[in-house]
Amino acid sequence: MITVFGSINIDLVTRVPSLPRPGETVLAASYRTLCGGKGANQAVAAARALGGLATVRMIGAVGDDGFGVLARDNLTREGVDASRLQVCEEGTGCAFIQVDDAGENVITVASGANGMLAAAAMDGAVPADGDFLVMQMETPLRACLLAAERARKNGARVIANLAPVPAGLNAATLKKLLAAIDILVVNEHEAAQAAVLLEPEAREPLAAAKALAAHSGRTVIATLGGDGAVAVLPNRKTIRASAPPITPVDTTGAGDTFVGVLAAGLAEGLALGPSMERACKAASLACMALGAQSSMPHRADILT
Repeated sequence: MITVFGSINIDLVTRVPSLPRPGETVLAASYRTLCGGKGANQAVAAARALGGLATVRMIGAVGDDGFGVLARDNLTREGVDASRLQVCEEGTGCAFIQVDDAGENVITVASGANGMLAAAAMDGAVPADGDFLVMQMETPLRACLLAAERARKNGARVIANLAPVPAGLNAATLKKLLAAIDILVVNEHEAAQAAVLLEPEAREPLAAAKALAAHSGRTVIATLGGDGAVAVLPNRKTIRASAPPITPVDTTGAGDTFVGVLAAGLAEGLALGPSMERACKAASLACMALGAQSSMPHRADILT
């Protein structure tokens, strides 16, 4: 089983000719209302990649509103167990996403109910031996830490995606987080932001991943966009995975696709290298259409 502890949002997505500069207004023809949130995205990516071979459970928080109903129904439709969702007095999280003609994006997230998620939401459903816990940083850091510690103590393996890097993250808290997980996944920017807290000179992606792995004794995976991904193991050996060449339409959700499909591969019993290769392919496929969950590939597409 894969348990995803994390955020649930509704995405308002629009395509613009260019991303606005400070003080600039850019007109768009229309917008789309889509289901998102890094946690929900990763749960959907994992469920699609597994194709029913294992259970994917979502632990998160939504508001008592129409967006919350939409998010819950969408997860259920995607084959994700949404029975553990909390309903909070805050509104459901919402993300405002602009995508330009080159496929680049800017995103503003209103956390809403995500900010009220607590580790207690896992009571009675703590992942155990053979299970995986997947989490991100769009929910309170303290809740993520406690959830990771509980799951790992119970025998589960923990995959943490340091996205976004929590505001005010310091070396002590980063070390505590790393001690509570098995695999850290970061993109190039997140790798540099985290590594400089432990080793100020480690700014290049591979050097940053090596620094994080060396200081933690954990596996660190850095995603590199079109260059694929690289994992640095606790013994300092590296594993590289390539990404197929594409012309991106929208990169929104590509990182979440990588994390969800990586977890699915490991839960299926694949080794880390093949799981990374599968995740890189899936992330590339996810860049070929607009939106996060709406662009995520299914198992048949990934394995073709």
